[in-house]
Amino acid sequence: MRAMESQARRPASVATSVVVLLVLALVAGFGRPANAQRGERPNLVTAESEAAVQKGLAYLAKTQARDGSWSAGRGYGGGYPTAMTALAGLAFLSAGNTPMEGPYAKNVRAARDYLLKTAARNSSGVIADMSTESSCMHGHGFAMLFLGEVYGMERDTVQQSKIRKVLEKAIVLTGRSQSAAGGWYYQPTSNSDEGSVTVTQIHGLRSCRNAGIKVPKTIIDKACTYIERSSNPDGGISYRVGQGGSRPAITAAAVATMYNAGQFENPVAIKALDYIKKMLKGGNHMLDGGHRYYAMFYAAQAMYLSSAENWKSYFPGCRDDLVKTQAGDGSWNGDGVGPTYGTAIAVVTLQLPYGYMPIFQR
Repeated sequence: MRAMESQARRPASVATSVVVLLVLALVAGFGRPANAQRGERPNLVTAESEAAVQKGLAYLAKTQARDGSWSAGRGYGGGYPTAMTALAGLAFLSAGNTPMEGPYAKNVRAARDYLLKTAARNSSGVIADMSTESSCMHGHGFAMLFLGEVYGMERDTVQQSKIRKVLEKAIVLTGRSQSAAGGWYYQPTSNSDEGSVTVTQIHGLRSCRNAGIKVPKTIIDKACTYIERSSNPDGGISYRVGQGGSRPAITAAAVATMYNAGQFENPVAIKALDYIKKMLKGGNHMLDGGHRYYAMFYAAQAMYLSSAENWKSYFPGCRDDLVKTQAGDGSWNGDGVGPTYGTAIAVVTLQLPYGYMPIFQR
């Protein structure tokens, strides 16, 4: 009886602290695959591919600028610092790093802060360095994707509030920039559209929505309709509505983003996946057409999200090719865009089985 009375008189703050600790313990494991929590190696991941990832991450950490950014290099469209920083940031997230945890937490924070400062310079809501990035909408979409994932991982409420404000403005900008047909183009004020920019906007918007930030459903629905109207009889997707001619890279991107939008049963997505699988037959694990790394970024997502069987047929060849072609400094030079771009995409692809990011989870 005395023990019960003593417990009854225990301050409420003690009980509250116990509850908070339990909640934090649950949050720490929320969304993380069981194998990742146990430190196990996922199926099809090898010691060699893990070593390649670690070399790639070390390369990215070494080449991050003091202001937290990365660049595609001199002479390449101004270096696209927004897109390169977002993609490099995604590579660190894909390896389980967050702004608070992991060996590269400081690199994630620096990338986050760079993109927040970049967004703060523009009253329009676009996330871009407009002094160097006139064609900014790819970067804007990738930045929404990265910041949306970081927002869900962030424990610092001040930083979380900053991210939310930037993303809310970015969503408005994306909605305002959508063309009458439902797509997007390289500039936010062009009222035109094409497939590659369109999929980055859908991807970014979905990440925001997954994190609990309101995204008007009409924007995503209209964008998915744009992709549907870009489909061809062979299942492939055109560069833009009405142009004709299937593009393997754009098709892979369309499948991945429609899956991210929850449209797994959409007939266009099903036909587009079949088209990709035909392109990948015979052990050809890389889609050709001048954009191999871009295509790999999305084809890997499409194959991973669609089924374990499709992933098993795709990943081993892709994995081994990436391990074999990695440079001595840990980088990959992707599509001639540069080592930041190639390394970020390679690391994300090799880390998909870990499922650290919600946007890439089955």
